[in-house]
Amino acid sequence: MLGLAAQMLRYRKGTFIATFIALAAGVVILTVCGVLVESGLRYNGETQRYGAAFAVVAKHELTVRGPERFGERETSTVTLPERGGVPESLVGKVAAVPGVARAVGDRTISVAAAVAPKVPVTGHGWGSAALTPYEVVAGTAPRVEGEIAVDQRLAAAGKLRPGSTTTILTDGAAQRVRVSGIVGTSGARGPQAVVFFTDVQAARLHPRPGLVDAIGVLPAKGADRAAVTAAVKRIADGTGTKVYAGDERGLAEQPEAAAAKSFTVEAGGAFGGYAALITSFVVAATVGLSVRHRRRDFALLRAVAATPGQVRMLVLGEVGMLSLLAAVVGVPLGLLAGLWVRAELVTRGFVPETFTMNGGILAAPAVAGAVAAVALLSGWIAARRTTRIRPTEALGEASVEPTLGGKVRIVSGVALLGVAFALIALTGSTGGQTAMGSAVGMLCTFVLAIALLAPWINRAAAVALAPVLRTVFGDSGYLAAANLRANARGMVAVLTALVLSVGFGGTIWFLQDNLERQTVIQSKEGTIAQYALVGGAGLPAAAAAQARQIPGVLAATGVRRTSVLVPFMDEAMAVVAQGIDPQGASKTMNLKVTSGNLDDLRGRDTVAISSSQADTSGWKVGSTAKLWLGDGTPVALKVVAVYSRGFGFGDVTLANETLAGHTATGLDDHVLIHSAPGADVGPALAKLAGAYPASTVTGTDQFTGELAKDLAISSWLNRLLVAVLVGYAVLAAANTLIMAALARSRELSLLRLVGVTRRQVRWMANSEQAALLGVALTIGVAVAAVTLSAIVNAVAGQPVPYVPALGLVVIIGGTAALALVSTIIPIGWLLRTPPVEGMGIRE
Repeated sequence: MLGLAAQMLRYRKGTFIATFIALAAGVVILTVCGVLVESGLRYNGETQRYGAAFAVVAKHELTVRGPERFGERETSTVTLPERGGVPESLVGKVAAVPGVARAVGDRTISVAAAVAPKVPVTGHGWGSAALTPYEVVAGTAPRVEGEIAVDQRLAAAGKLRPGSTTTILTDGAAQRVRVSGIVGTSGARGPQAVVFFTDVQAARLHPRPGLVDAIGVLPAKGADRAAVTAAVKRIADGTGTKVYAGDERGLAEQPEAAAAKSFTVEAGGAFGGYAALITSFVVAATVGLSVRHRRRDFALLRAVAATPGQVRMLVLGEVGMLSLLAAVVGVPLGLLAGLWVRAELVTRGFVPETFTMNGGILAAPAVAGAVAAVALLSGWIAARRTTRIRPTEALGEASVEPTLGGKVRIVSGVALLGVAFALIALTGSTGGQTAMGSAVGMLCTFVLAIALLAPWINRAAAVALAPVLRTVFGDSGYLAAANLRANARGMVAVLTALVLSVGFGGTIWFLQDNLERQTVIQSKEGTIAQYALVGGAGLPAAAAAQARQIPGVLAATGVRRTSVLVPFMDEAMAVVAQGIDPQGASKTMNLKVTSGNLDDLRGRDTVAISSSQADTSGWKVGSTAKLWLGDGTPVALKVVAVYSRGFGFGDVTLANETLAGHTATGLDDHVLIHSAPGADVGPALAKLAGAYPASTVTGTDQFTGELAKDLAISSWLNRLLVAVLVGYAVLAAANTLIMAALARSRELSLLRLVGVTRRQVRWMANSEQAALLGVALTIGVAVAAVTLSAIVNAVAGQPVPYVPALGLVVIIGGTAALALVSTIIPIGWLLRTPPVEGMGIRE
């Protein structure tokens, strides 16, 4: 049967090309997702500054323990948004481990150099120079307060040499310092230039007293490194820290590497889940339709004594060979597409330049096997009916359309439809991430229910539209209505693909538009201040205090951006947060408080929560919010206010006092400044900005405009996902329409032989497609409207979602144009064949 299957592939080119395209495109998409996940799992950053250390103790993860169930307690791990702190007391304990020559506590300090403001710089204590190692190549190491050593990159960029004096910005203040020496390394250098202070000064400048950012472990000569690492791990147990050894040292050195590792695994897994769902729909529909169009072939084989098993083997052999060919073509294309995705992720700042796409060994065979399994299962199900009938009935069975479907199909479809409507109520009664999750589930459930109920939907639409088709298209409309009614089950794949493209695309794409629009609108409407002082290397609290002293300034609020972790479904979820100086905050920003009072946000134990986060976490004014700050520190804060502008200002608002010592720099990102009407404070603010290198003053209109640009960059990945998946669904719809049209050669030839003109046949096909397209667009738009309205209302409080006119035209108009073209062109090609010849052609 495999030989016969190979011959079938040769002589049924149209059907098999369509099936191959669907399979290969699915393999490409899933390969990209799989390689992204595998690369993320393999990625450990690049060891640079800690090259001489054989182990590093750091804190970049938080382990959350869930409730105990059935005698077991599950745990989950999440990457910290901020660099975690390691107790300084741990340095001595690690140094005392036998086999450890030296344990060095490393502190990372935010620095900006006035002579080279565009060069990224970090500061460290001189003791940590041994971890790379760095050596003095000119001058001396820093020995007293006010001296620094700079690496060769910064020295070259700023034309510095031993004995030079320069200005640096650190701890939010400009300092005049003397360059004591130039340092260099023979090993790999980090991505940033380095400045070394004395260890005493580094401890004073570090924003986290009593903590270091990491501990580098230098081995004694001849020490058993495995035994030493195990001993260090025993000491670190219970402190919330982790020991990174070998290639993992890069994760300890680069927090962005740990974030990139988590991001790529989560993004690839989430996108892969959506892609797998849509690929399953598309592959199953395409393979099933391909088998259904060849019922006459299989009927003939059954009539000449082929057994049911042989026919099934024939189908599975054909599908298996096509799956293998799709993997051979799709996997290399997927790997190439993965390289492009990696380049785009680096360009847009999602991952560091050290991230590499080195997966494929596991992802490629897994994807090829999964797609093949779906295709084989779909082929077996589609061929099952033909193989179960008796040989004498086979040809008669092939000449008519089968029944619409069994009881299991209709009951399952109705049940899923009921679940989808129930999810509408659930989405409307919840908020935040719970509403988002239920709405996405509602979308998938609607599409699956429509796929199961499609035969009955098609039949009902044919009956309902028959009078309209006859009135508009005359005899051609009559034939179109009859064809739609008779071929209700044959058009299931077409209806499902069209609904999927419109419903999924309309929901996910427009949801991104709504979230971006709400973020910009809320930020713009909620910002009362007219000016923003933006610090390139951070601003101290003194900057806001100095701004308040300027005549004409009514209020100034220091703001620092961060993220916090909140409990969510027995795990921890990162949400955007802001820290503010509460003094005069109500005059610079309007968070639109719905309950409580933002003026009560003071001290270290209070918090204000967005209404969306309050709904997700079940918090209200007066309750205690238990969460983790960005560095993993657990806190219990009293909720003093709930506000509705969470998109524009973050889901959590804290006092800067609460964040003190828990962010990487300990500095404000910007200061919002509100001036009296008519007051000319611009020159004074420009002078203030000049006191802080790399700082600028801008109007808040421009400030919120930059926010829109940042959102466009961050939403790029979501838009790429939607574009790829919707494009795949549209490709499947076109594929299916072309297959359905090419399979009608005998039908159209017979109509022409009995007197139907070519023009009438063409109008019949066009009216059929118009009716089917109208039904699909109506259902797809309804699904998208219900789902999108439910999500936007739940998370943003907007009952009517924003739908850009251009986007609506692109999705609906593009789908309609593609559907019509995919029918008109193949039907026109078939009509060129003389009807007598067409009666003998299967495709």
